[in-house]
Amino acid sequence: MAHDKGLDNVAVHWPRTNQYYDPVAPAEFVDFGAIADAPEIAAPTGALALHIAKTGTVRATAYTELVDLLLGLEGVLYATDAAAEDEDPVIDPDGCAWIAGGLERFVEGHDKFGDLVTFDTVAEVMRTAIAGGRLAEQQLRWLDHRLAALRDDAGNAPHWSFARTELAVLAGFYRRCAERGFAVFADY
Repeated sequence: MAHDKGLDNVAVHWPRTNQYYDPVAPAEFVDFGAIADAPEIAAPTGALALHIAKTGTVRATAYTELVDLLLGLEGVLYATDAAAEDEDPVIDPDGCAWIAGGLERFVEGHDKFGDLVTFDTVAEVMRTAIAGGRLAEQQLRWLDHRLAALRDDAGNAPHWSFARTELAVLAGFYRRCAERGFAVFADY
């Protein structure tokens, strides 16, 4: 599947009542605009929050690799599993809760590394989380394999640079969808 046009995750009513999913009114997300107005907020965080407040949509392209790594699957924000089953690229409310939970746990685990999220800090947070769990050796090998696969041919890491608060807003979008029974349509 080619993912070259960009990806929007659009909040939609669940379940659909006709041939198409009805978008959720942006008013359901209007409070995200207050985040954008906070004086100490990072510019990317403010931009994401304002876009969500105005459109009920996340421009998800920039987050796909990170979310896939954190959740251990491919094409999470593209809803590729749903597309194969239903021919509709939709993340249902339970899937939104799962995405939100994974992002929330990551944001919390990243606290001691500060607000700048990079490839290296993502790797450290994930290693720390895995090290104390069951089957730690096996999971650390899996993580090392996934991290290596994200590097380019020269061995360079992706140039991720997110504000931790930006990822908290991203998690908030999926949490809001889950709590209000909305789904997310992957539009690309």
